[in-house]
Amino acid sequence: MFTGIVEDIGKVVNITNSQLEIETCLDDIKIGDSIAVNGVCLTVIKIFNNKISFDYSPTTSDITNISLLKKNSVVNLERALTLNTRLGGHIVSGHIDTNTTIIDIKKEDRFYFISFKVNEDIKKYIVKKGFVSIDGISLTIAKNNDENFSVTMIPETFNKTIFHTRKIGDVVNVELDVLAKYVENILNKKNDKKEITFDLLKENGFY
Repeated sequence: MFTGIVEDIGKVVNITNSQLEIETCLDDIKIGDSIAVNGVCLTVIKIFNNKISFDYSPTTSDITNISLLKKNSVVNLERALTLNTRLGGHIVSGHIDTNTTIIDIKKEDRFYFISFKVNEDIKKYIVKKGFVSIDGISLTIAKNNDENFSVTMIPETFNKTIFHTRKIGDVVNVELDVLAKYVENILNKKNDKKEITFDLLKENGFY
């Protein structure tokens, strides 16, 4: 499990069809540890000096932006949550649901407003002030409609993650709020897959 609070920006030093090697300043890493790479939970298989290596599956390649990385690409890194760690973001599993594209980046005053395309995998889970993880970053949804959603980033988040290198059209990994998915599953089973409405949520104690 992760919090969505990025700890380091790593650099890809080597990538093949199924293995990824990243340079990082993070310490206290052991073989077998889970690391979120752009929000993707990967297992450390090799450590050499300040470089860590991972295997990644064809499924990971298909649904994430890992396959788009190349030598010298930068990535967000976060070590797995420990029991004595503050949960500063939200609960992030590292299991990517889908990917989407950046459609707008604006800076107003010191803050950044970033918009993303909504696809069918995303639409029903995106709610105003709900949680979403983008490339492993815990973010709060500021606005949404059927075509796009946007988040607001403070300078600290923008500058200390790979988003300061992002541009319109870039593909990002999306992990939707796991609690929302559990609620949906429970309500669908309990109500024989009736449409989920605010009234239904109230009736079942979720709102």
